[in-house]
Amino acid sequence: MRVKITLACTECKQRNYNTTKEKKNHPDRVETSKYCKFCQKHTLHRETK
Repeated sequence: MRVKITLACTECKQRNYNTTKEKKNHPDRVETSKYCKFCQKHTLHRETK
């Protein structure tokens, strides 16, 4: 079952991206490097609650 998740920047704490993930295949929190328009650079984004 796919669930909606929100990705937040680890530097400025802004919630920039919404996506989905397969909870059965990825039970822990997702971490990806994405572009933050507030920091104006690529930063690590983590899944939030």
